[in-house]
Amino acid sequence: MNLTGIISISGKPGLYKVVSQTKNGIVVESLTDGKKLPVTATQKVSALSDIHIYTYGEDMPLEEVMDKIFDYTEGKEAINPKEKPEKLRAFMQACLPDYDKDRVYNSDLKKLFQWYNLLLNAGLLVKEENKENETVEAETETTNENSQEK
Repeated sequence: MNLTGIISISGKPGLYKVVSQTKNGIVVESLTDGKKLPVTATQKVSALSDIHIYTYGEDMPLEEVMDKIFDYTEGKEAINPKEKPEKLRAFMQACLPDYDKDRVYNSDLKKLFQWYNLLLNAGLLVKEENKENETVEAETETTNENSQEK
């Protein structure tokens, strides 16, 4: 999974995709409604590719966490982020058993599952292996077509 170019803006709901850069900031597009808006340098922005989740070992990048949730749910939506904290923690325990229960707060889990579901519905959560297989299959088909033309 590649979360490059996907950001969260403090004080604004949802996630945004970076569209272009301007003199005073960036232009982003909402993943929920597709509206574009400018973001100035004074607004707090977090790139999803820079976020990590605390584990008992080394901190795990958000991409890997989302990958584990994707595997656990078999590509379906995760738990509703509005569920009780106990259910959120149980779901996270099933997906990522070694996450640090003391340093990962309930609000972090709500945001994680909300982001996961939003990215899944936007079609941005695709396994890298699937992308590689599709590329190899497309190259193979092109090679076969070229061989048949000769």
